[in-house]
Amino acid sequence: VGGHSGFPVTYKRILPLFRWLGMKNFIKSQVQSCLICQQAKPERVQYPGLLSPLPVPSKAWDTVSMDFISGLPSSYQYNCILVVIDKFSKYGHFMGLTHPFNAQKVAEIFLDNVYKLHGMPRLIICDRDPIFTSAFWKILISRTGAELNMSIAYHPETDGHTERVNQQIECFLRCFISAHPAKWSKWLSFSVSSGTTLTGILP
Repeated sequence: VGGHSGFPVTYKRILPLFRWLGMKNFIKSQVQSCLICQQAKPERVQYPGLLSPLPVPSKAWDTVSMDFISGLPSSYQYNCILVVIDKFSKYGHFMGLTHPFNAQKVAEIFLDNVYKLHGMPRLIICDRDPIFTSAFWKILISRTGAELNMSIAYHPETDGHTERVNQQIECFLRCFISAHPAKWSKWLSFSVSSGTTLTGILP
């Protein structure tokens, strides 16, 4: 058993395994009437104005965007998520944090989970969170040779991709652990970021 990622993905996953009369319309109807999706998924509204997207990076993990998801219930001492997304491959890392935390703690988690696997990115995109505007964080970034590019509020052309992934993570967690919200930290390893799609597998 597992979750679905909308009609097209669900239909393609079922098509090689089963066939029956009216299968496509049946799957579409089931997905559109999914009670869990209606309860958990946020409303989509078109963002006004023209977008000015950033240049496409030349290689993977050359440019990353970072953000926090806070306000979560405590789960095995964690109550916050650090999200790091690669702008080229669209893959990301989701790391549990305990609030309150400081820039040094965020730097340690970043080095242990991102730097050791992909090296130091050339450009880091983030919002103006106090952690990212702190003197320690700026010195750390400058010493490693990376460039810090901070956005302003509601600018999807800078960190909009990360904000979209944040929505998907929250939706994923609501769908799969709504009955046990204190266990969300155990499900981060089941989250796979690819573009704007998050999939989860039930054990």
